[in-house]
Amino acid sequence: MVTTRSRDGAANAAPFSFFNVLGHEPPTVVLGLLRHPNKGLKDTAQNIVETGEFVAHLVSHQMAEAMNATAVDAPAGVDEMEIAGLQTCPSQMVAPPLIEGCPVAFECRSLSVHETGPRQIAVIGEIVCAHVAEQFVIDAQRGYIDTVGLDLIARMHGSGWYARPRDLFQLVRPAPIE
Repeated sequence: MVTTRSRDGAANAAPFSFFNVLGHEPPTVVLGLLRHPNKGLKDTAQNIVETGEFVAHLVSHQMAEAMNATAVDAPAGVDEMEIAGLQTCPSQMVAPPLIEGCPVAFECRSLSVHETGPRQIAVIGEIVCAHVAEQFVIDAQRGYIDTVGLDLIARMHGSGWYARPRDLFQLVRPAPIE
């Protein structure tokens, strides 16, 4: 789920499955954002282009219904978080709010925006502040968190389908070929 603020300060939230971490020096994420077929950029994309700031939240299974409620197609200026019954708190480094209850959140500033197709853009953002709920931190020095305990959801194929990545397995990396 991504939160933004408009130039006028109106809060916005929307779920986004086209999201991934890109790197760590500097820590970066990428968002894939779509345009309305006849209306131009959607609120989230417009706000990021205009302000250069956003917060990307990872969503737990417990918050799935509220996240889904933020997908409502509402006019600009309507606070989807209020509709979904979500509470917020101020971010530390950017204007868009943090959503309380999300186990992980990345406060971001846009590094670049790329047109990737007639109806889509990709935003690369630098993570300027990361939040992980304390109960999920296993080893802060090494950056290890309880990924199963987070109980995150991931969007799957088509509208309304989600998965919970709870069945983990590990593979040994092959030795280098010299």
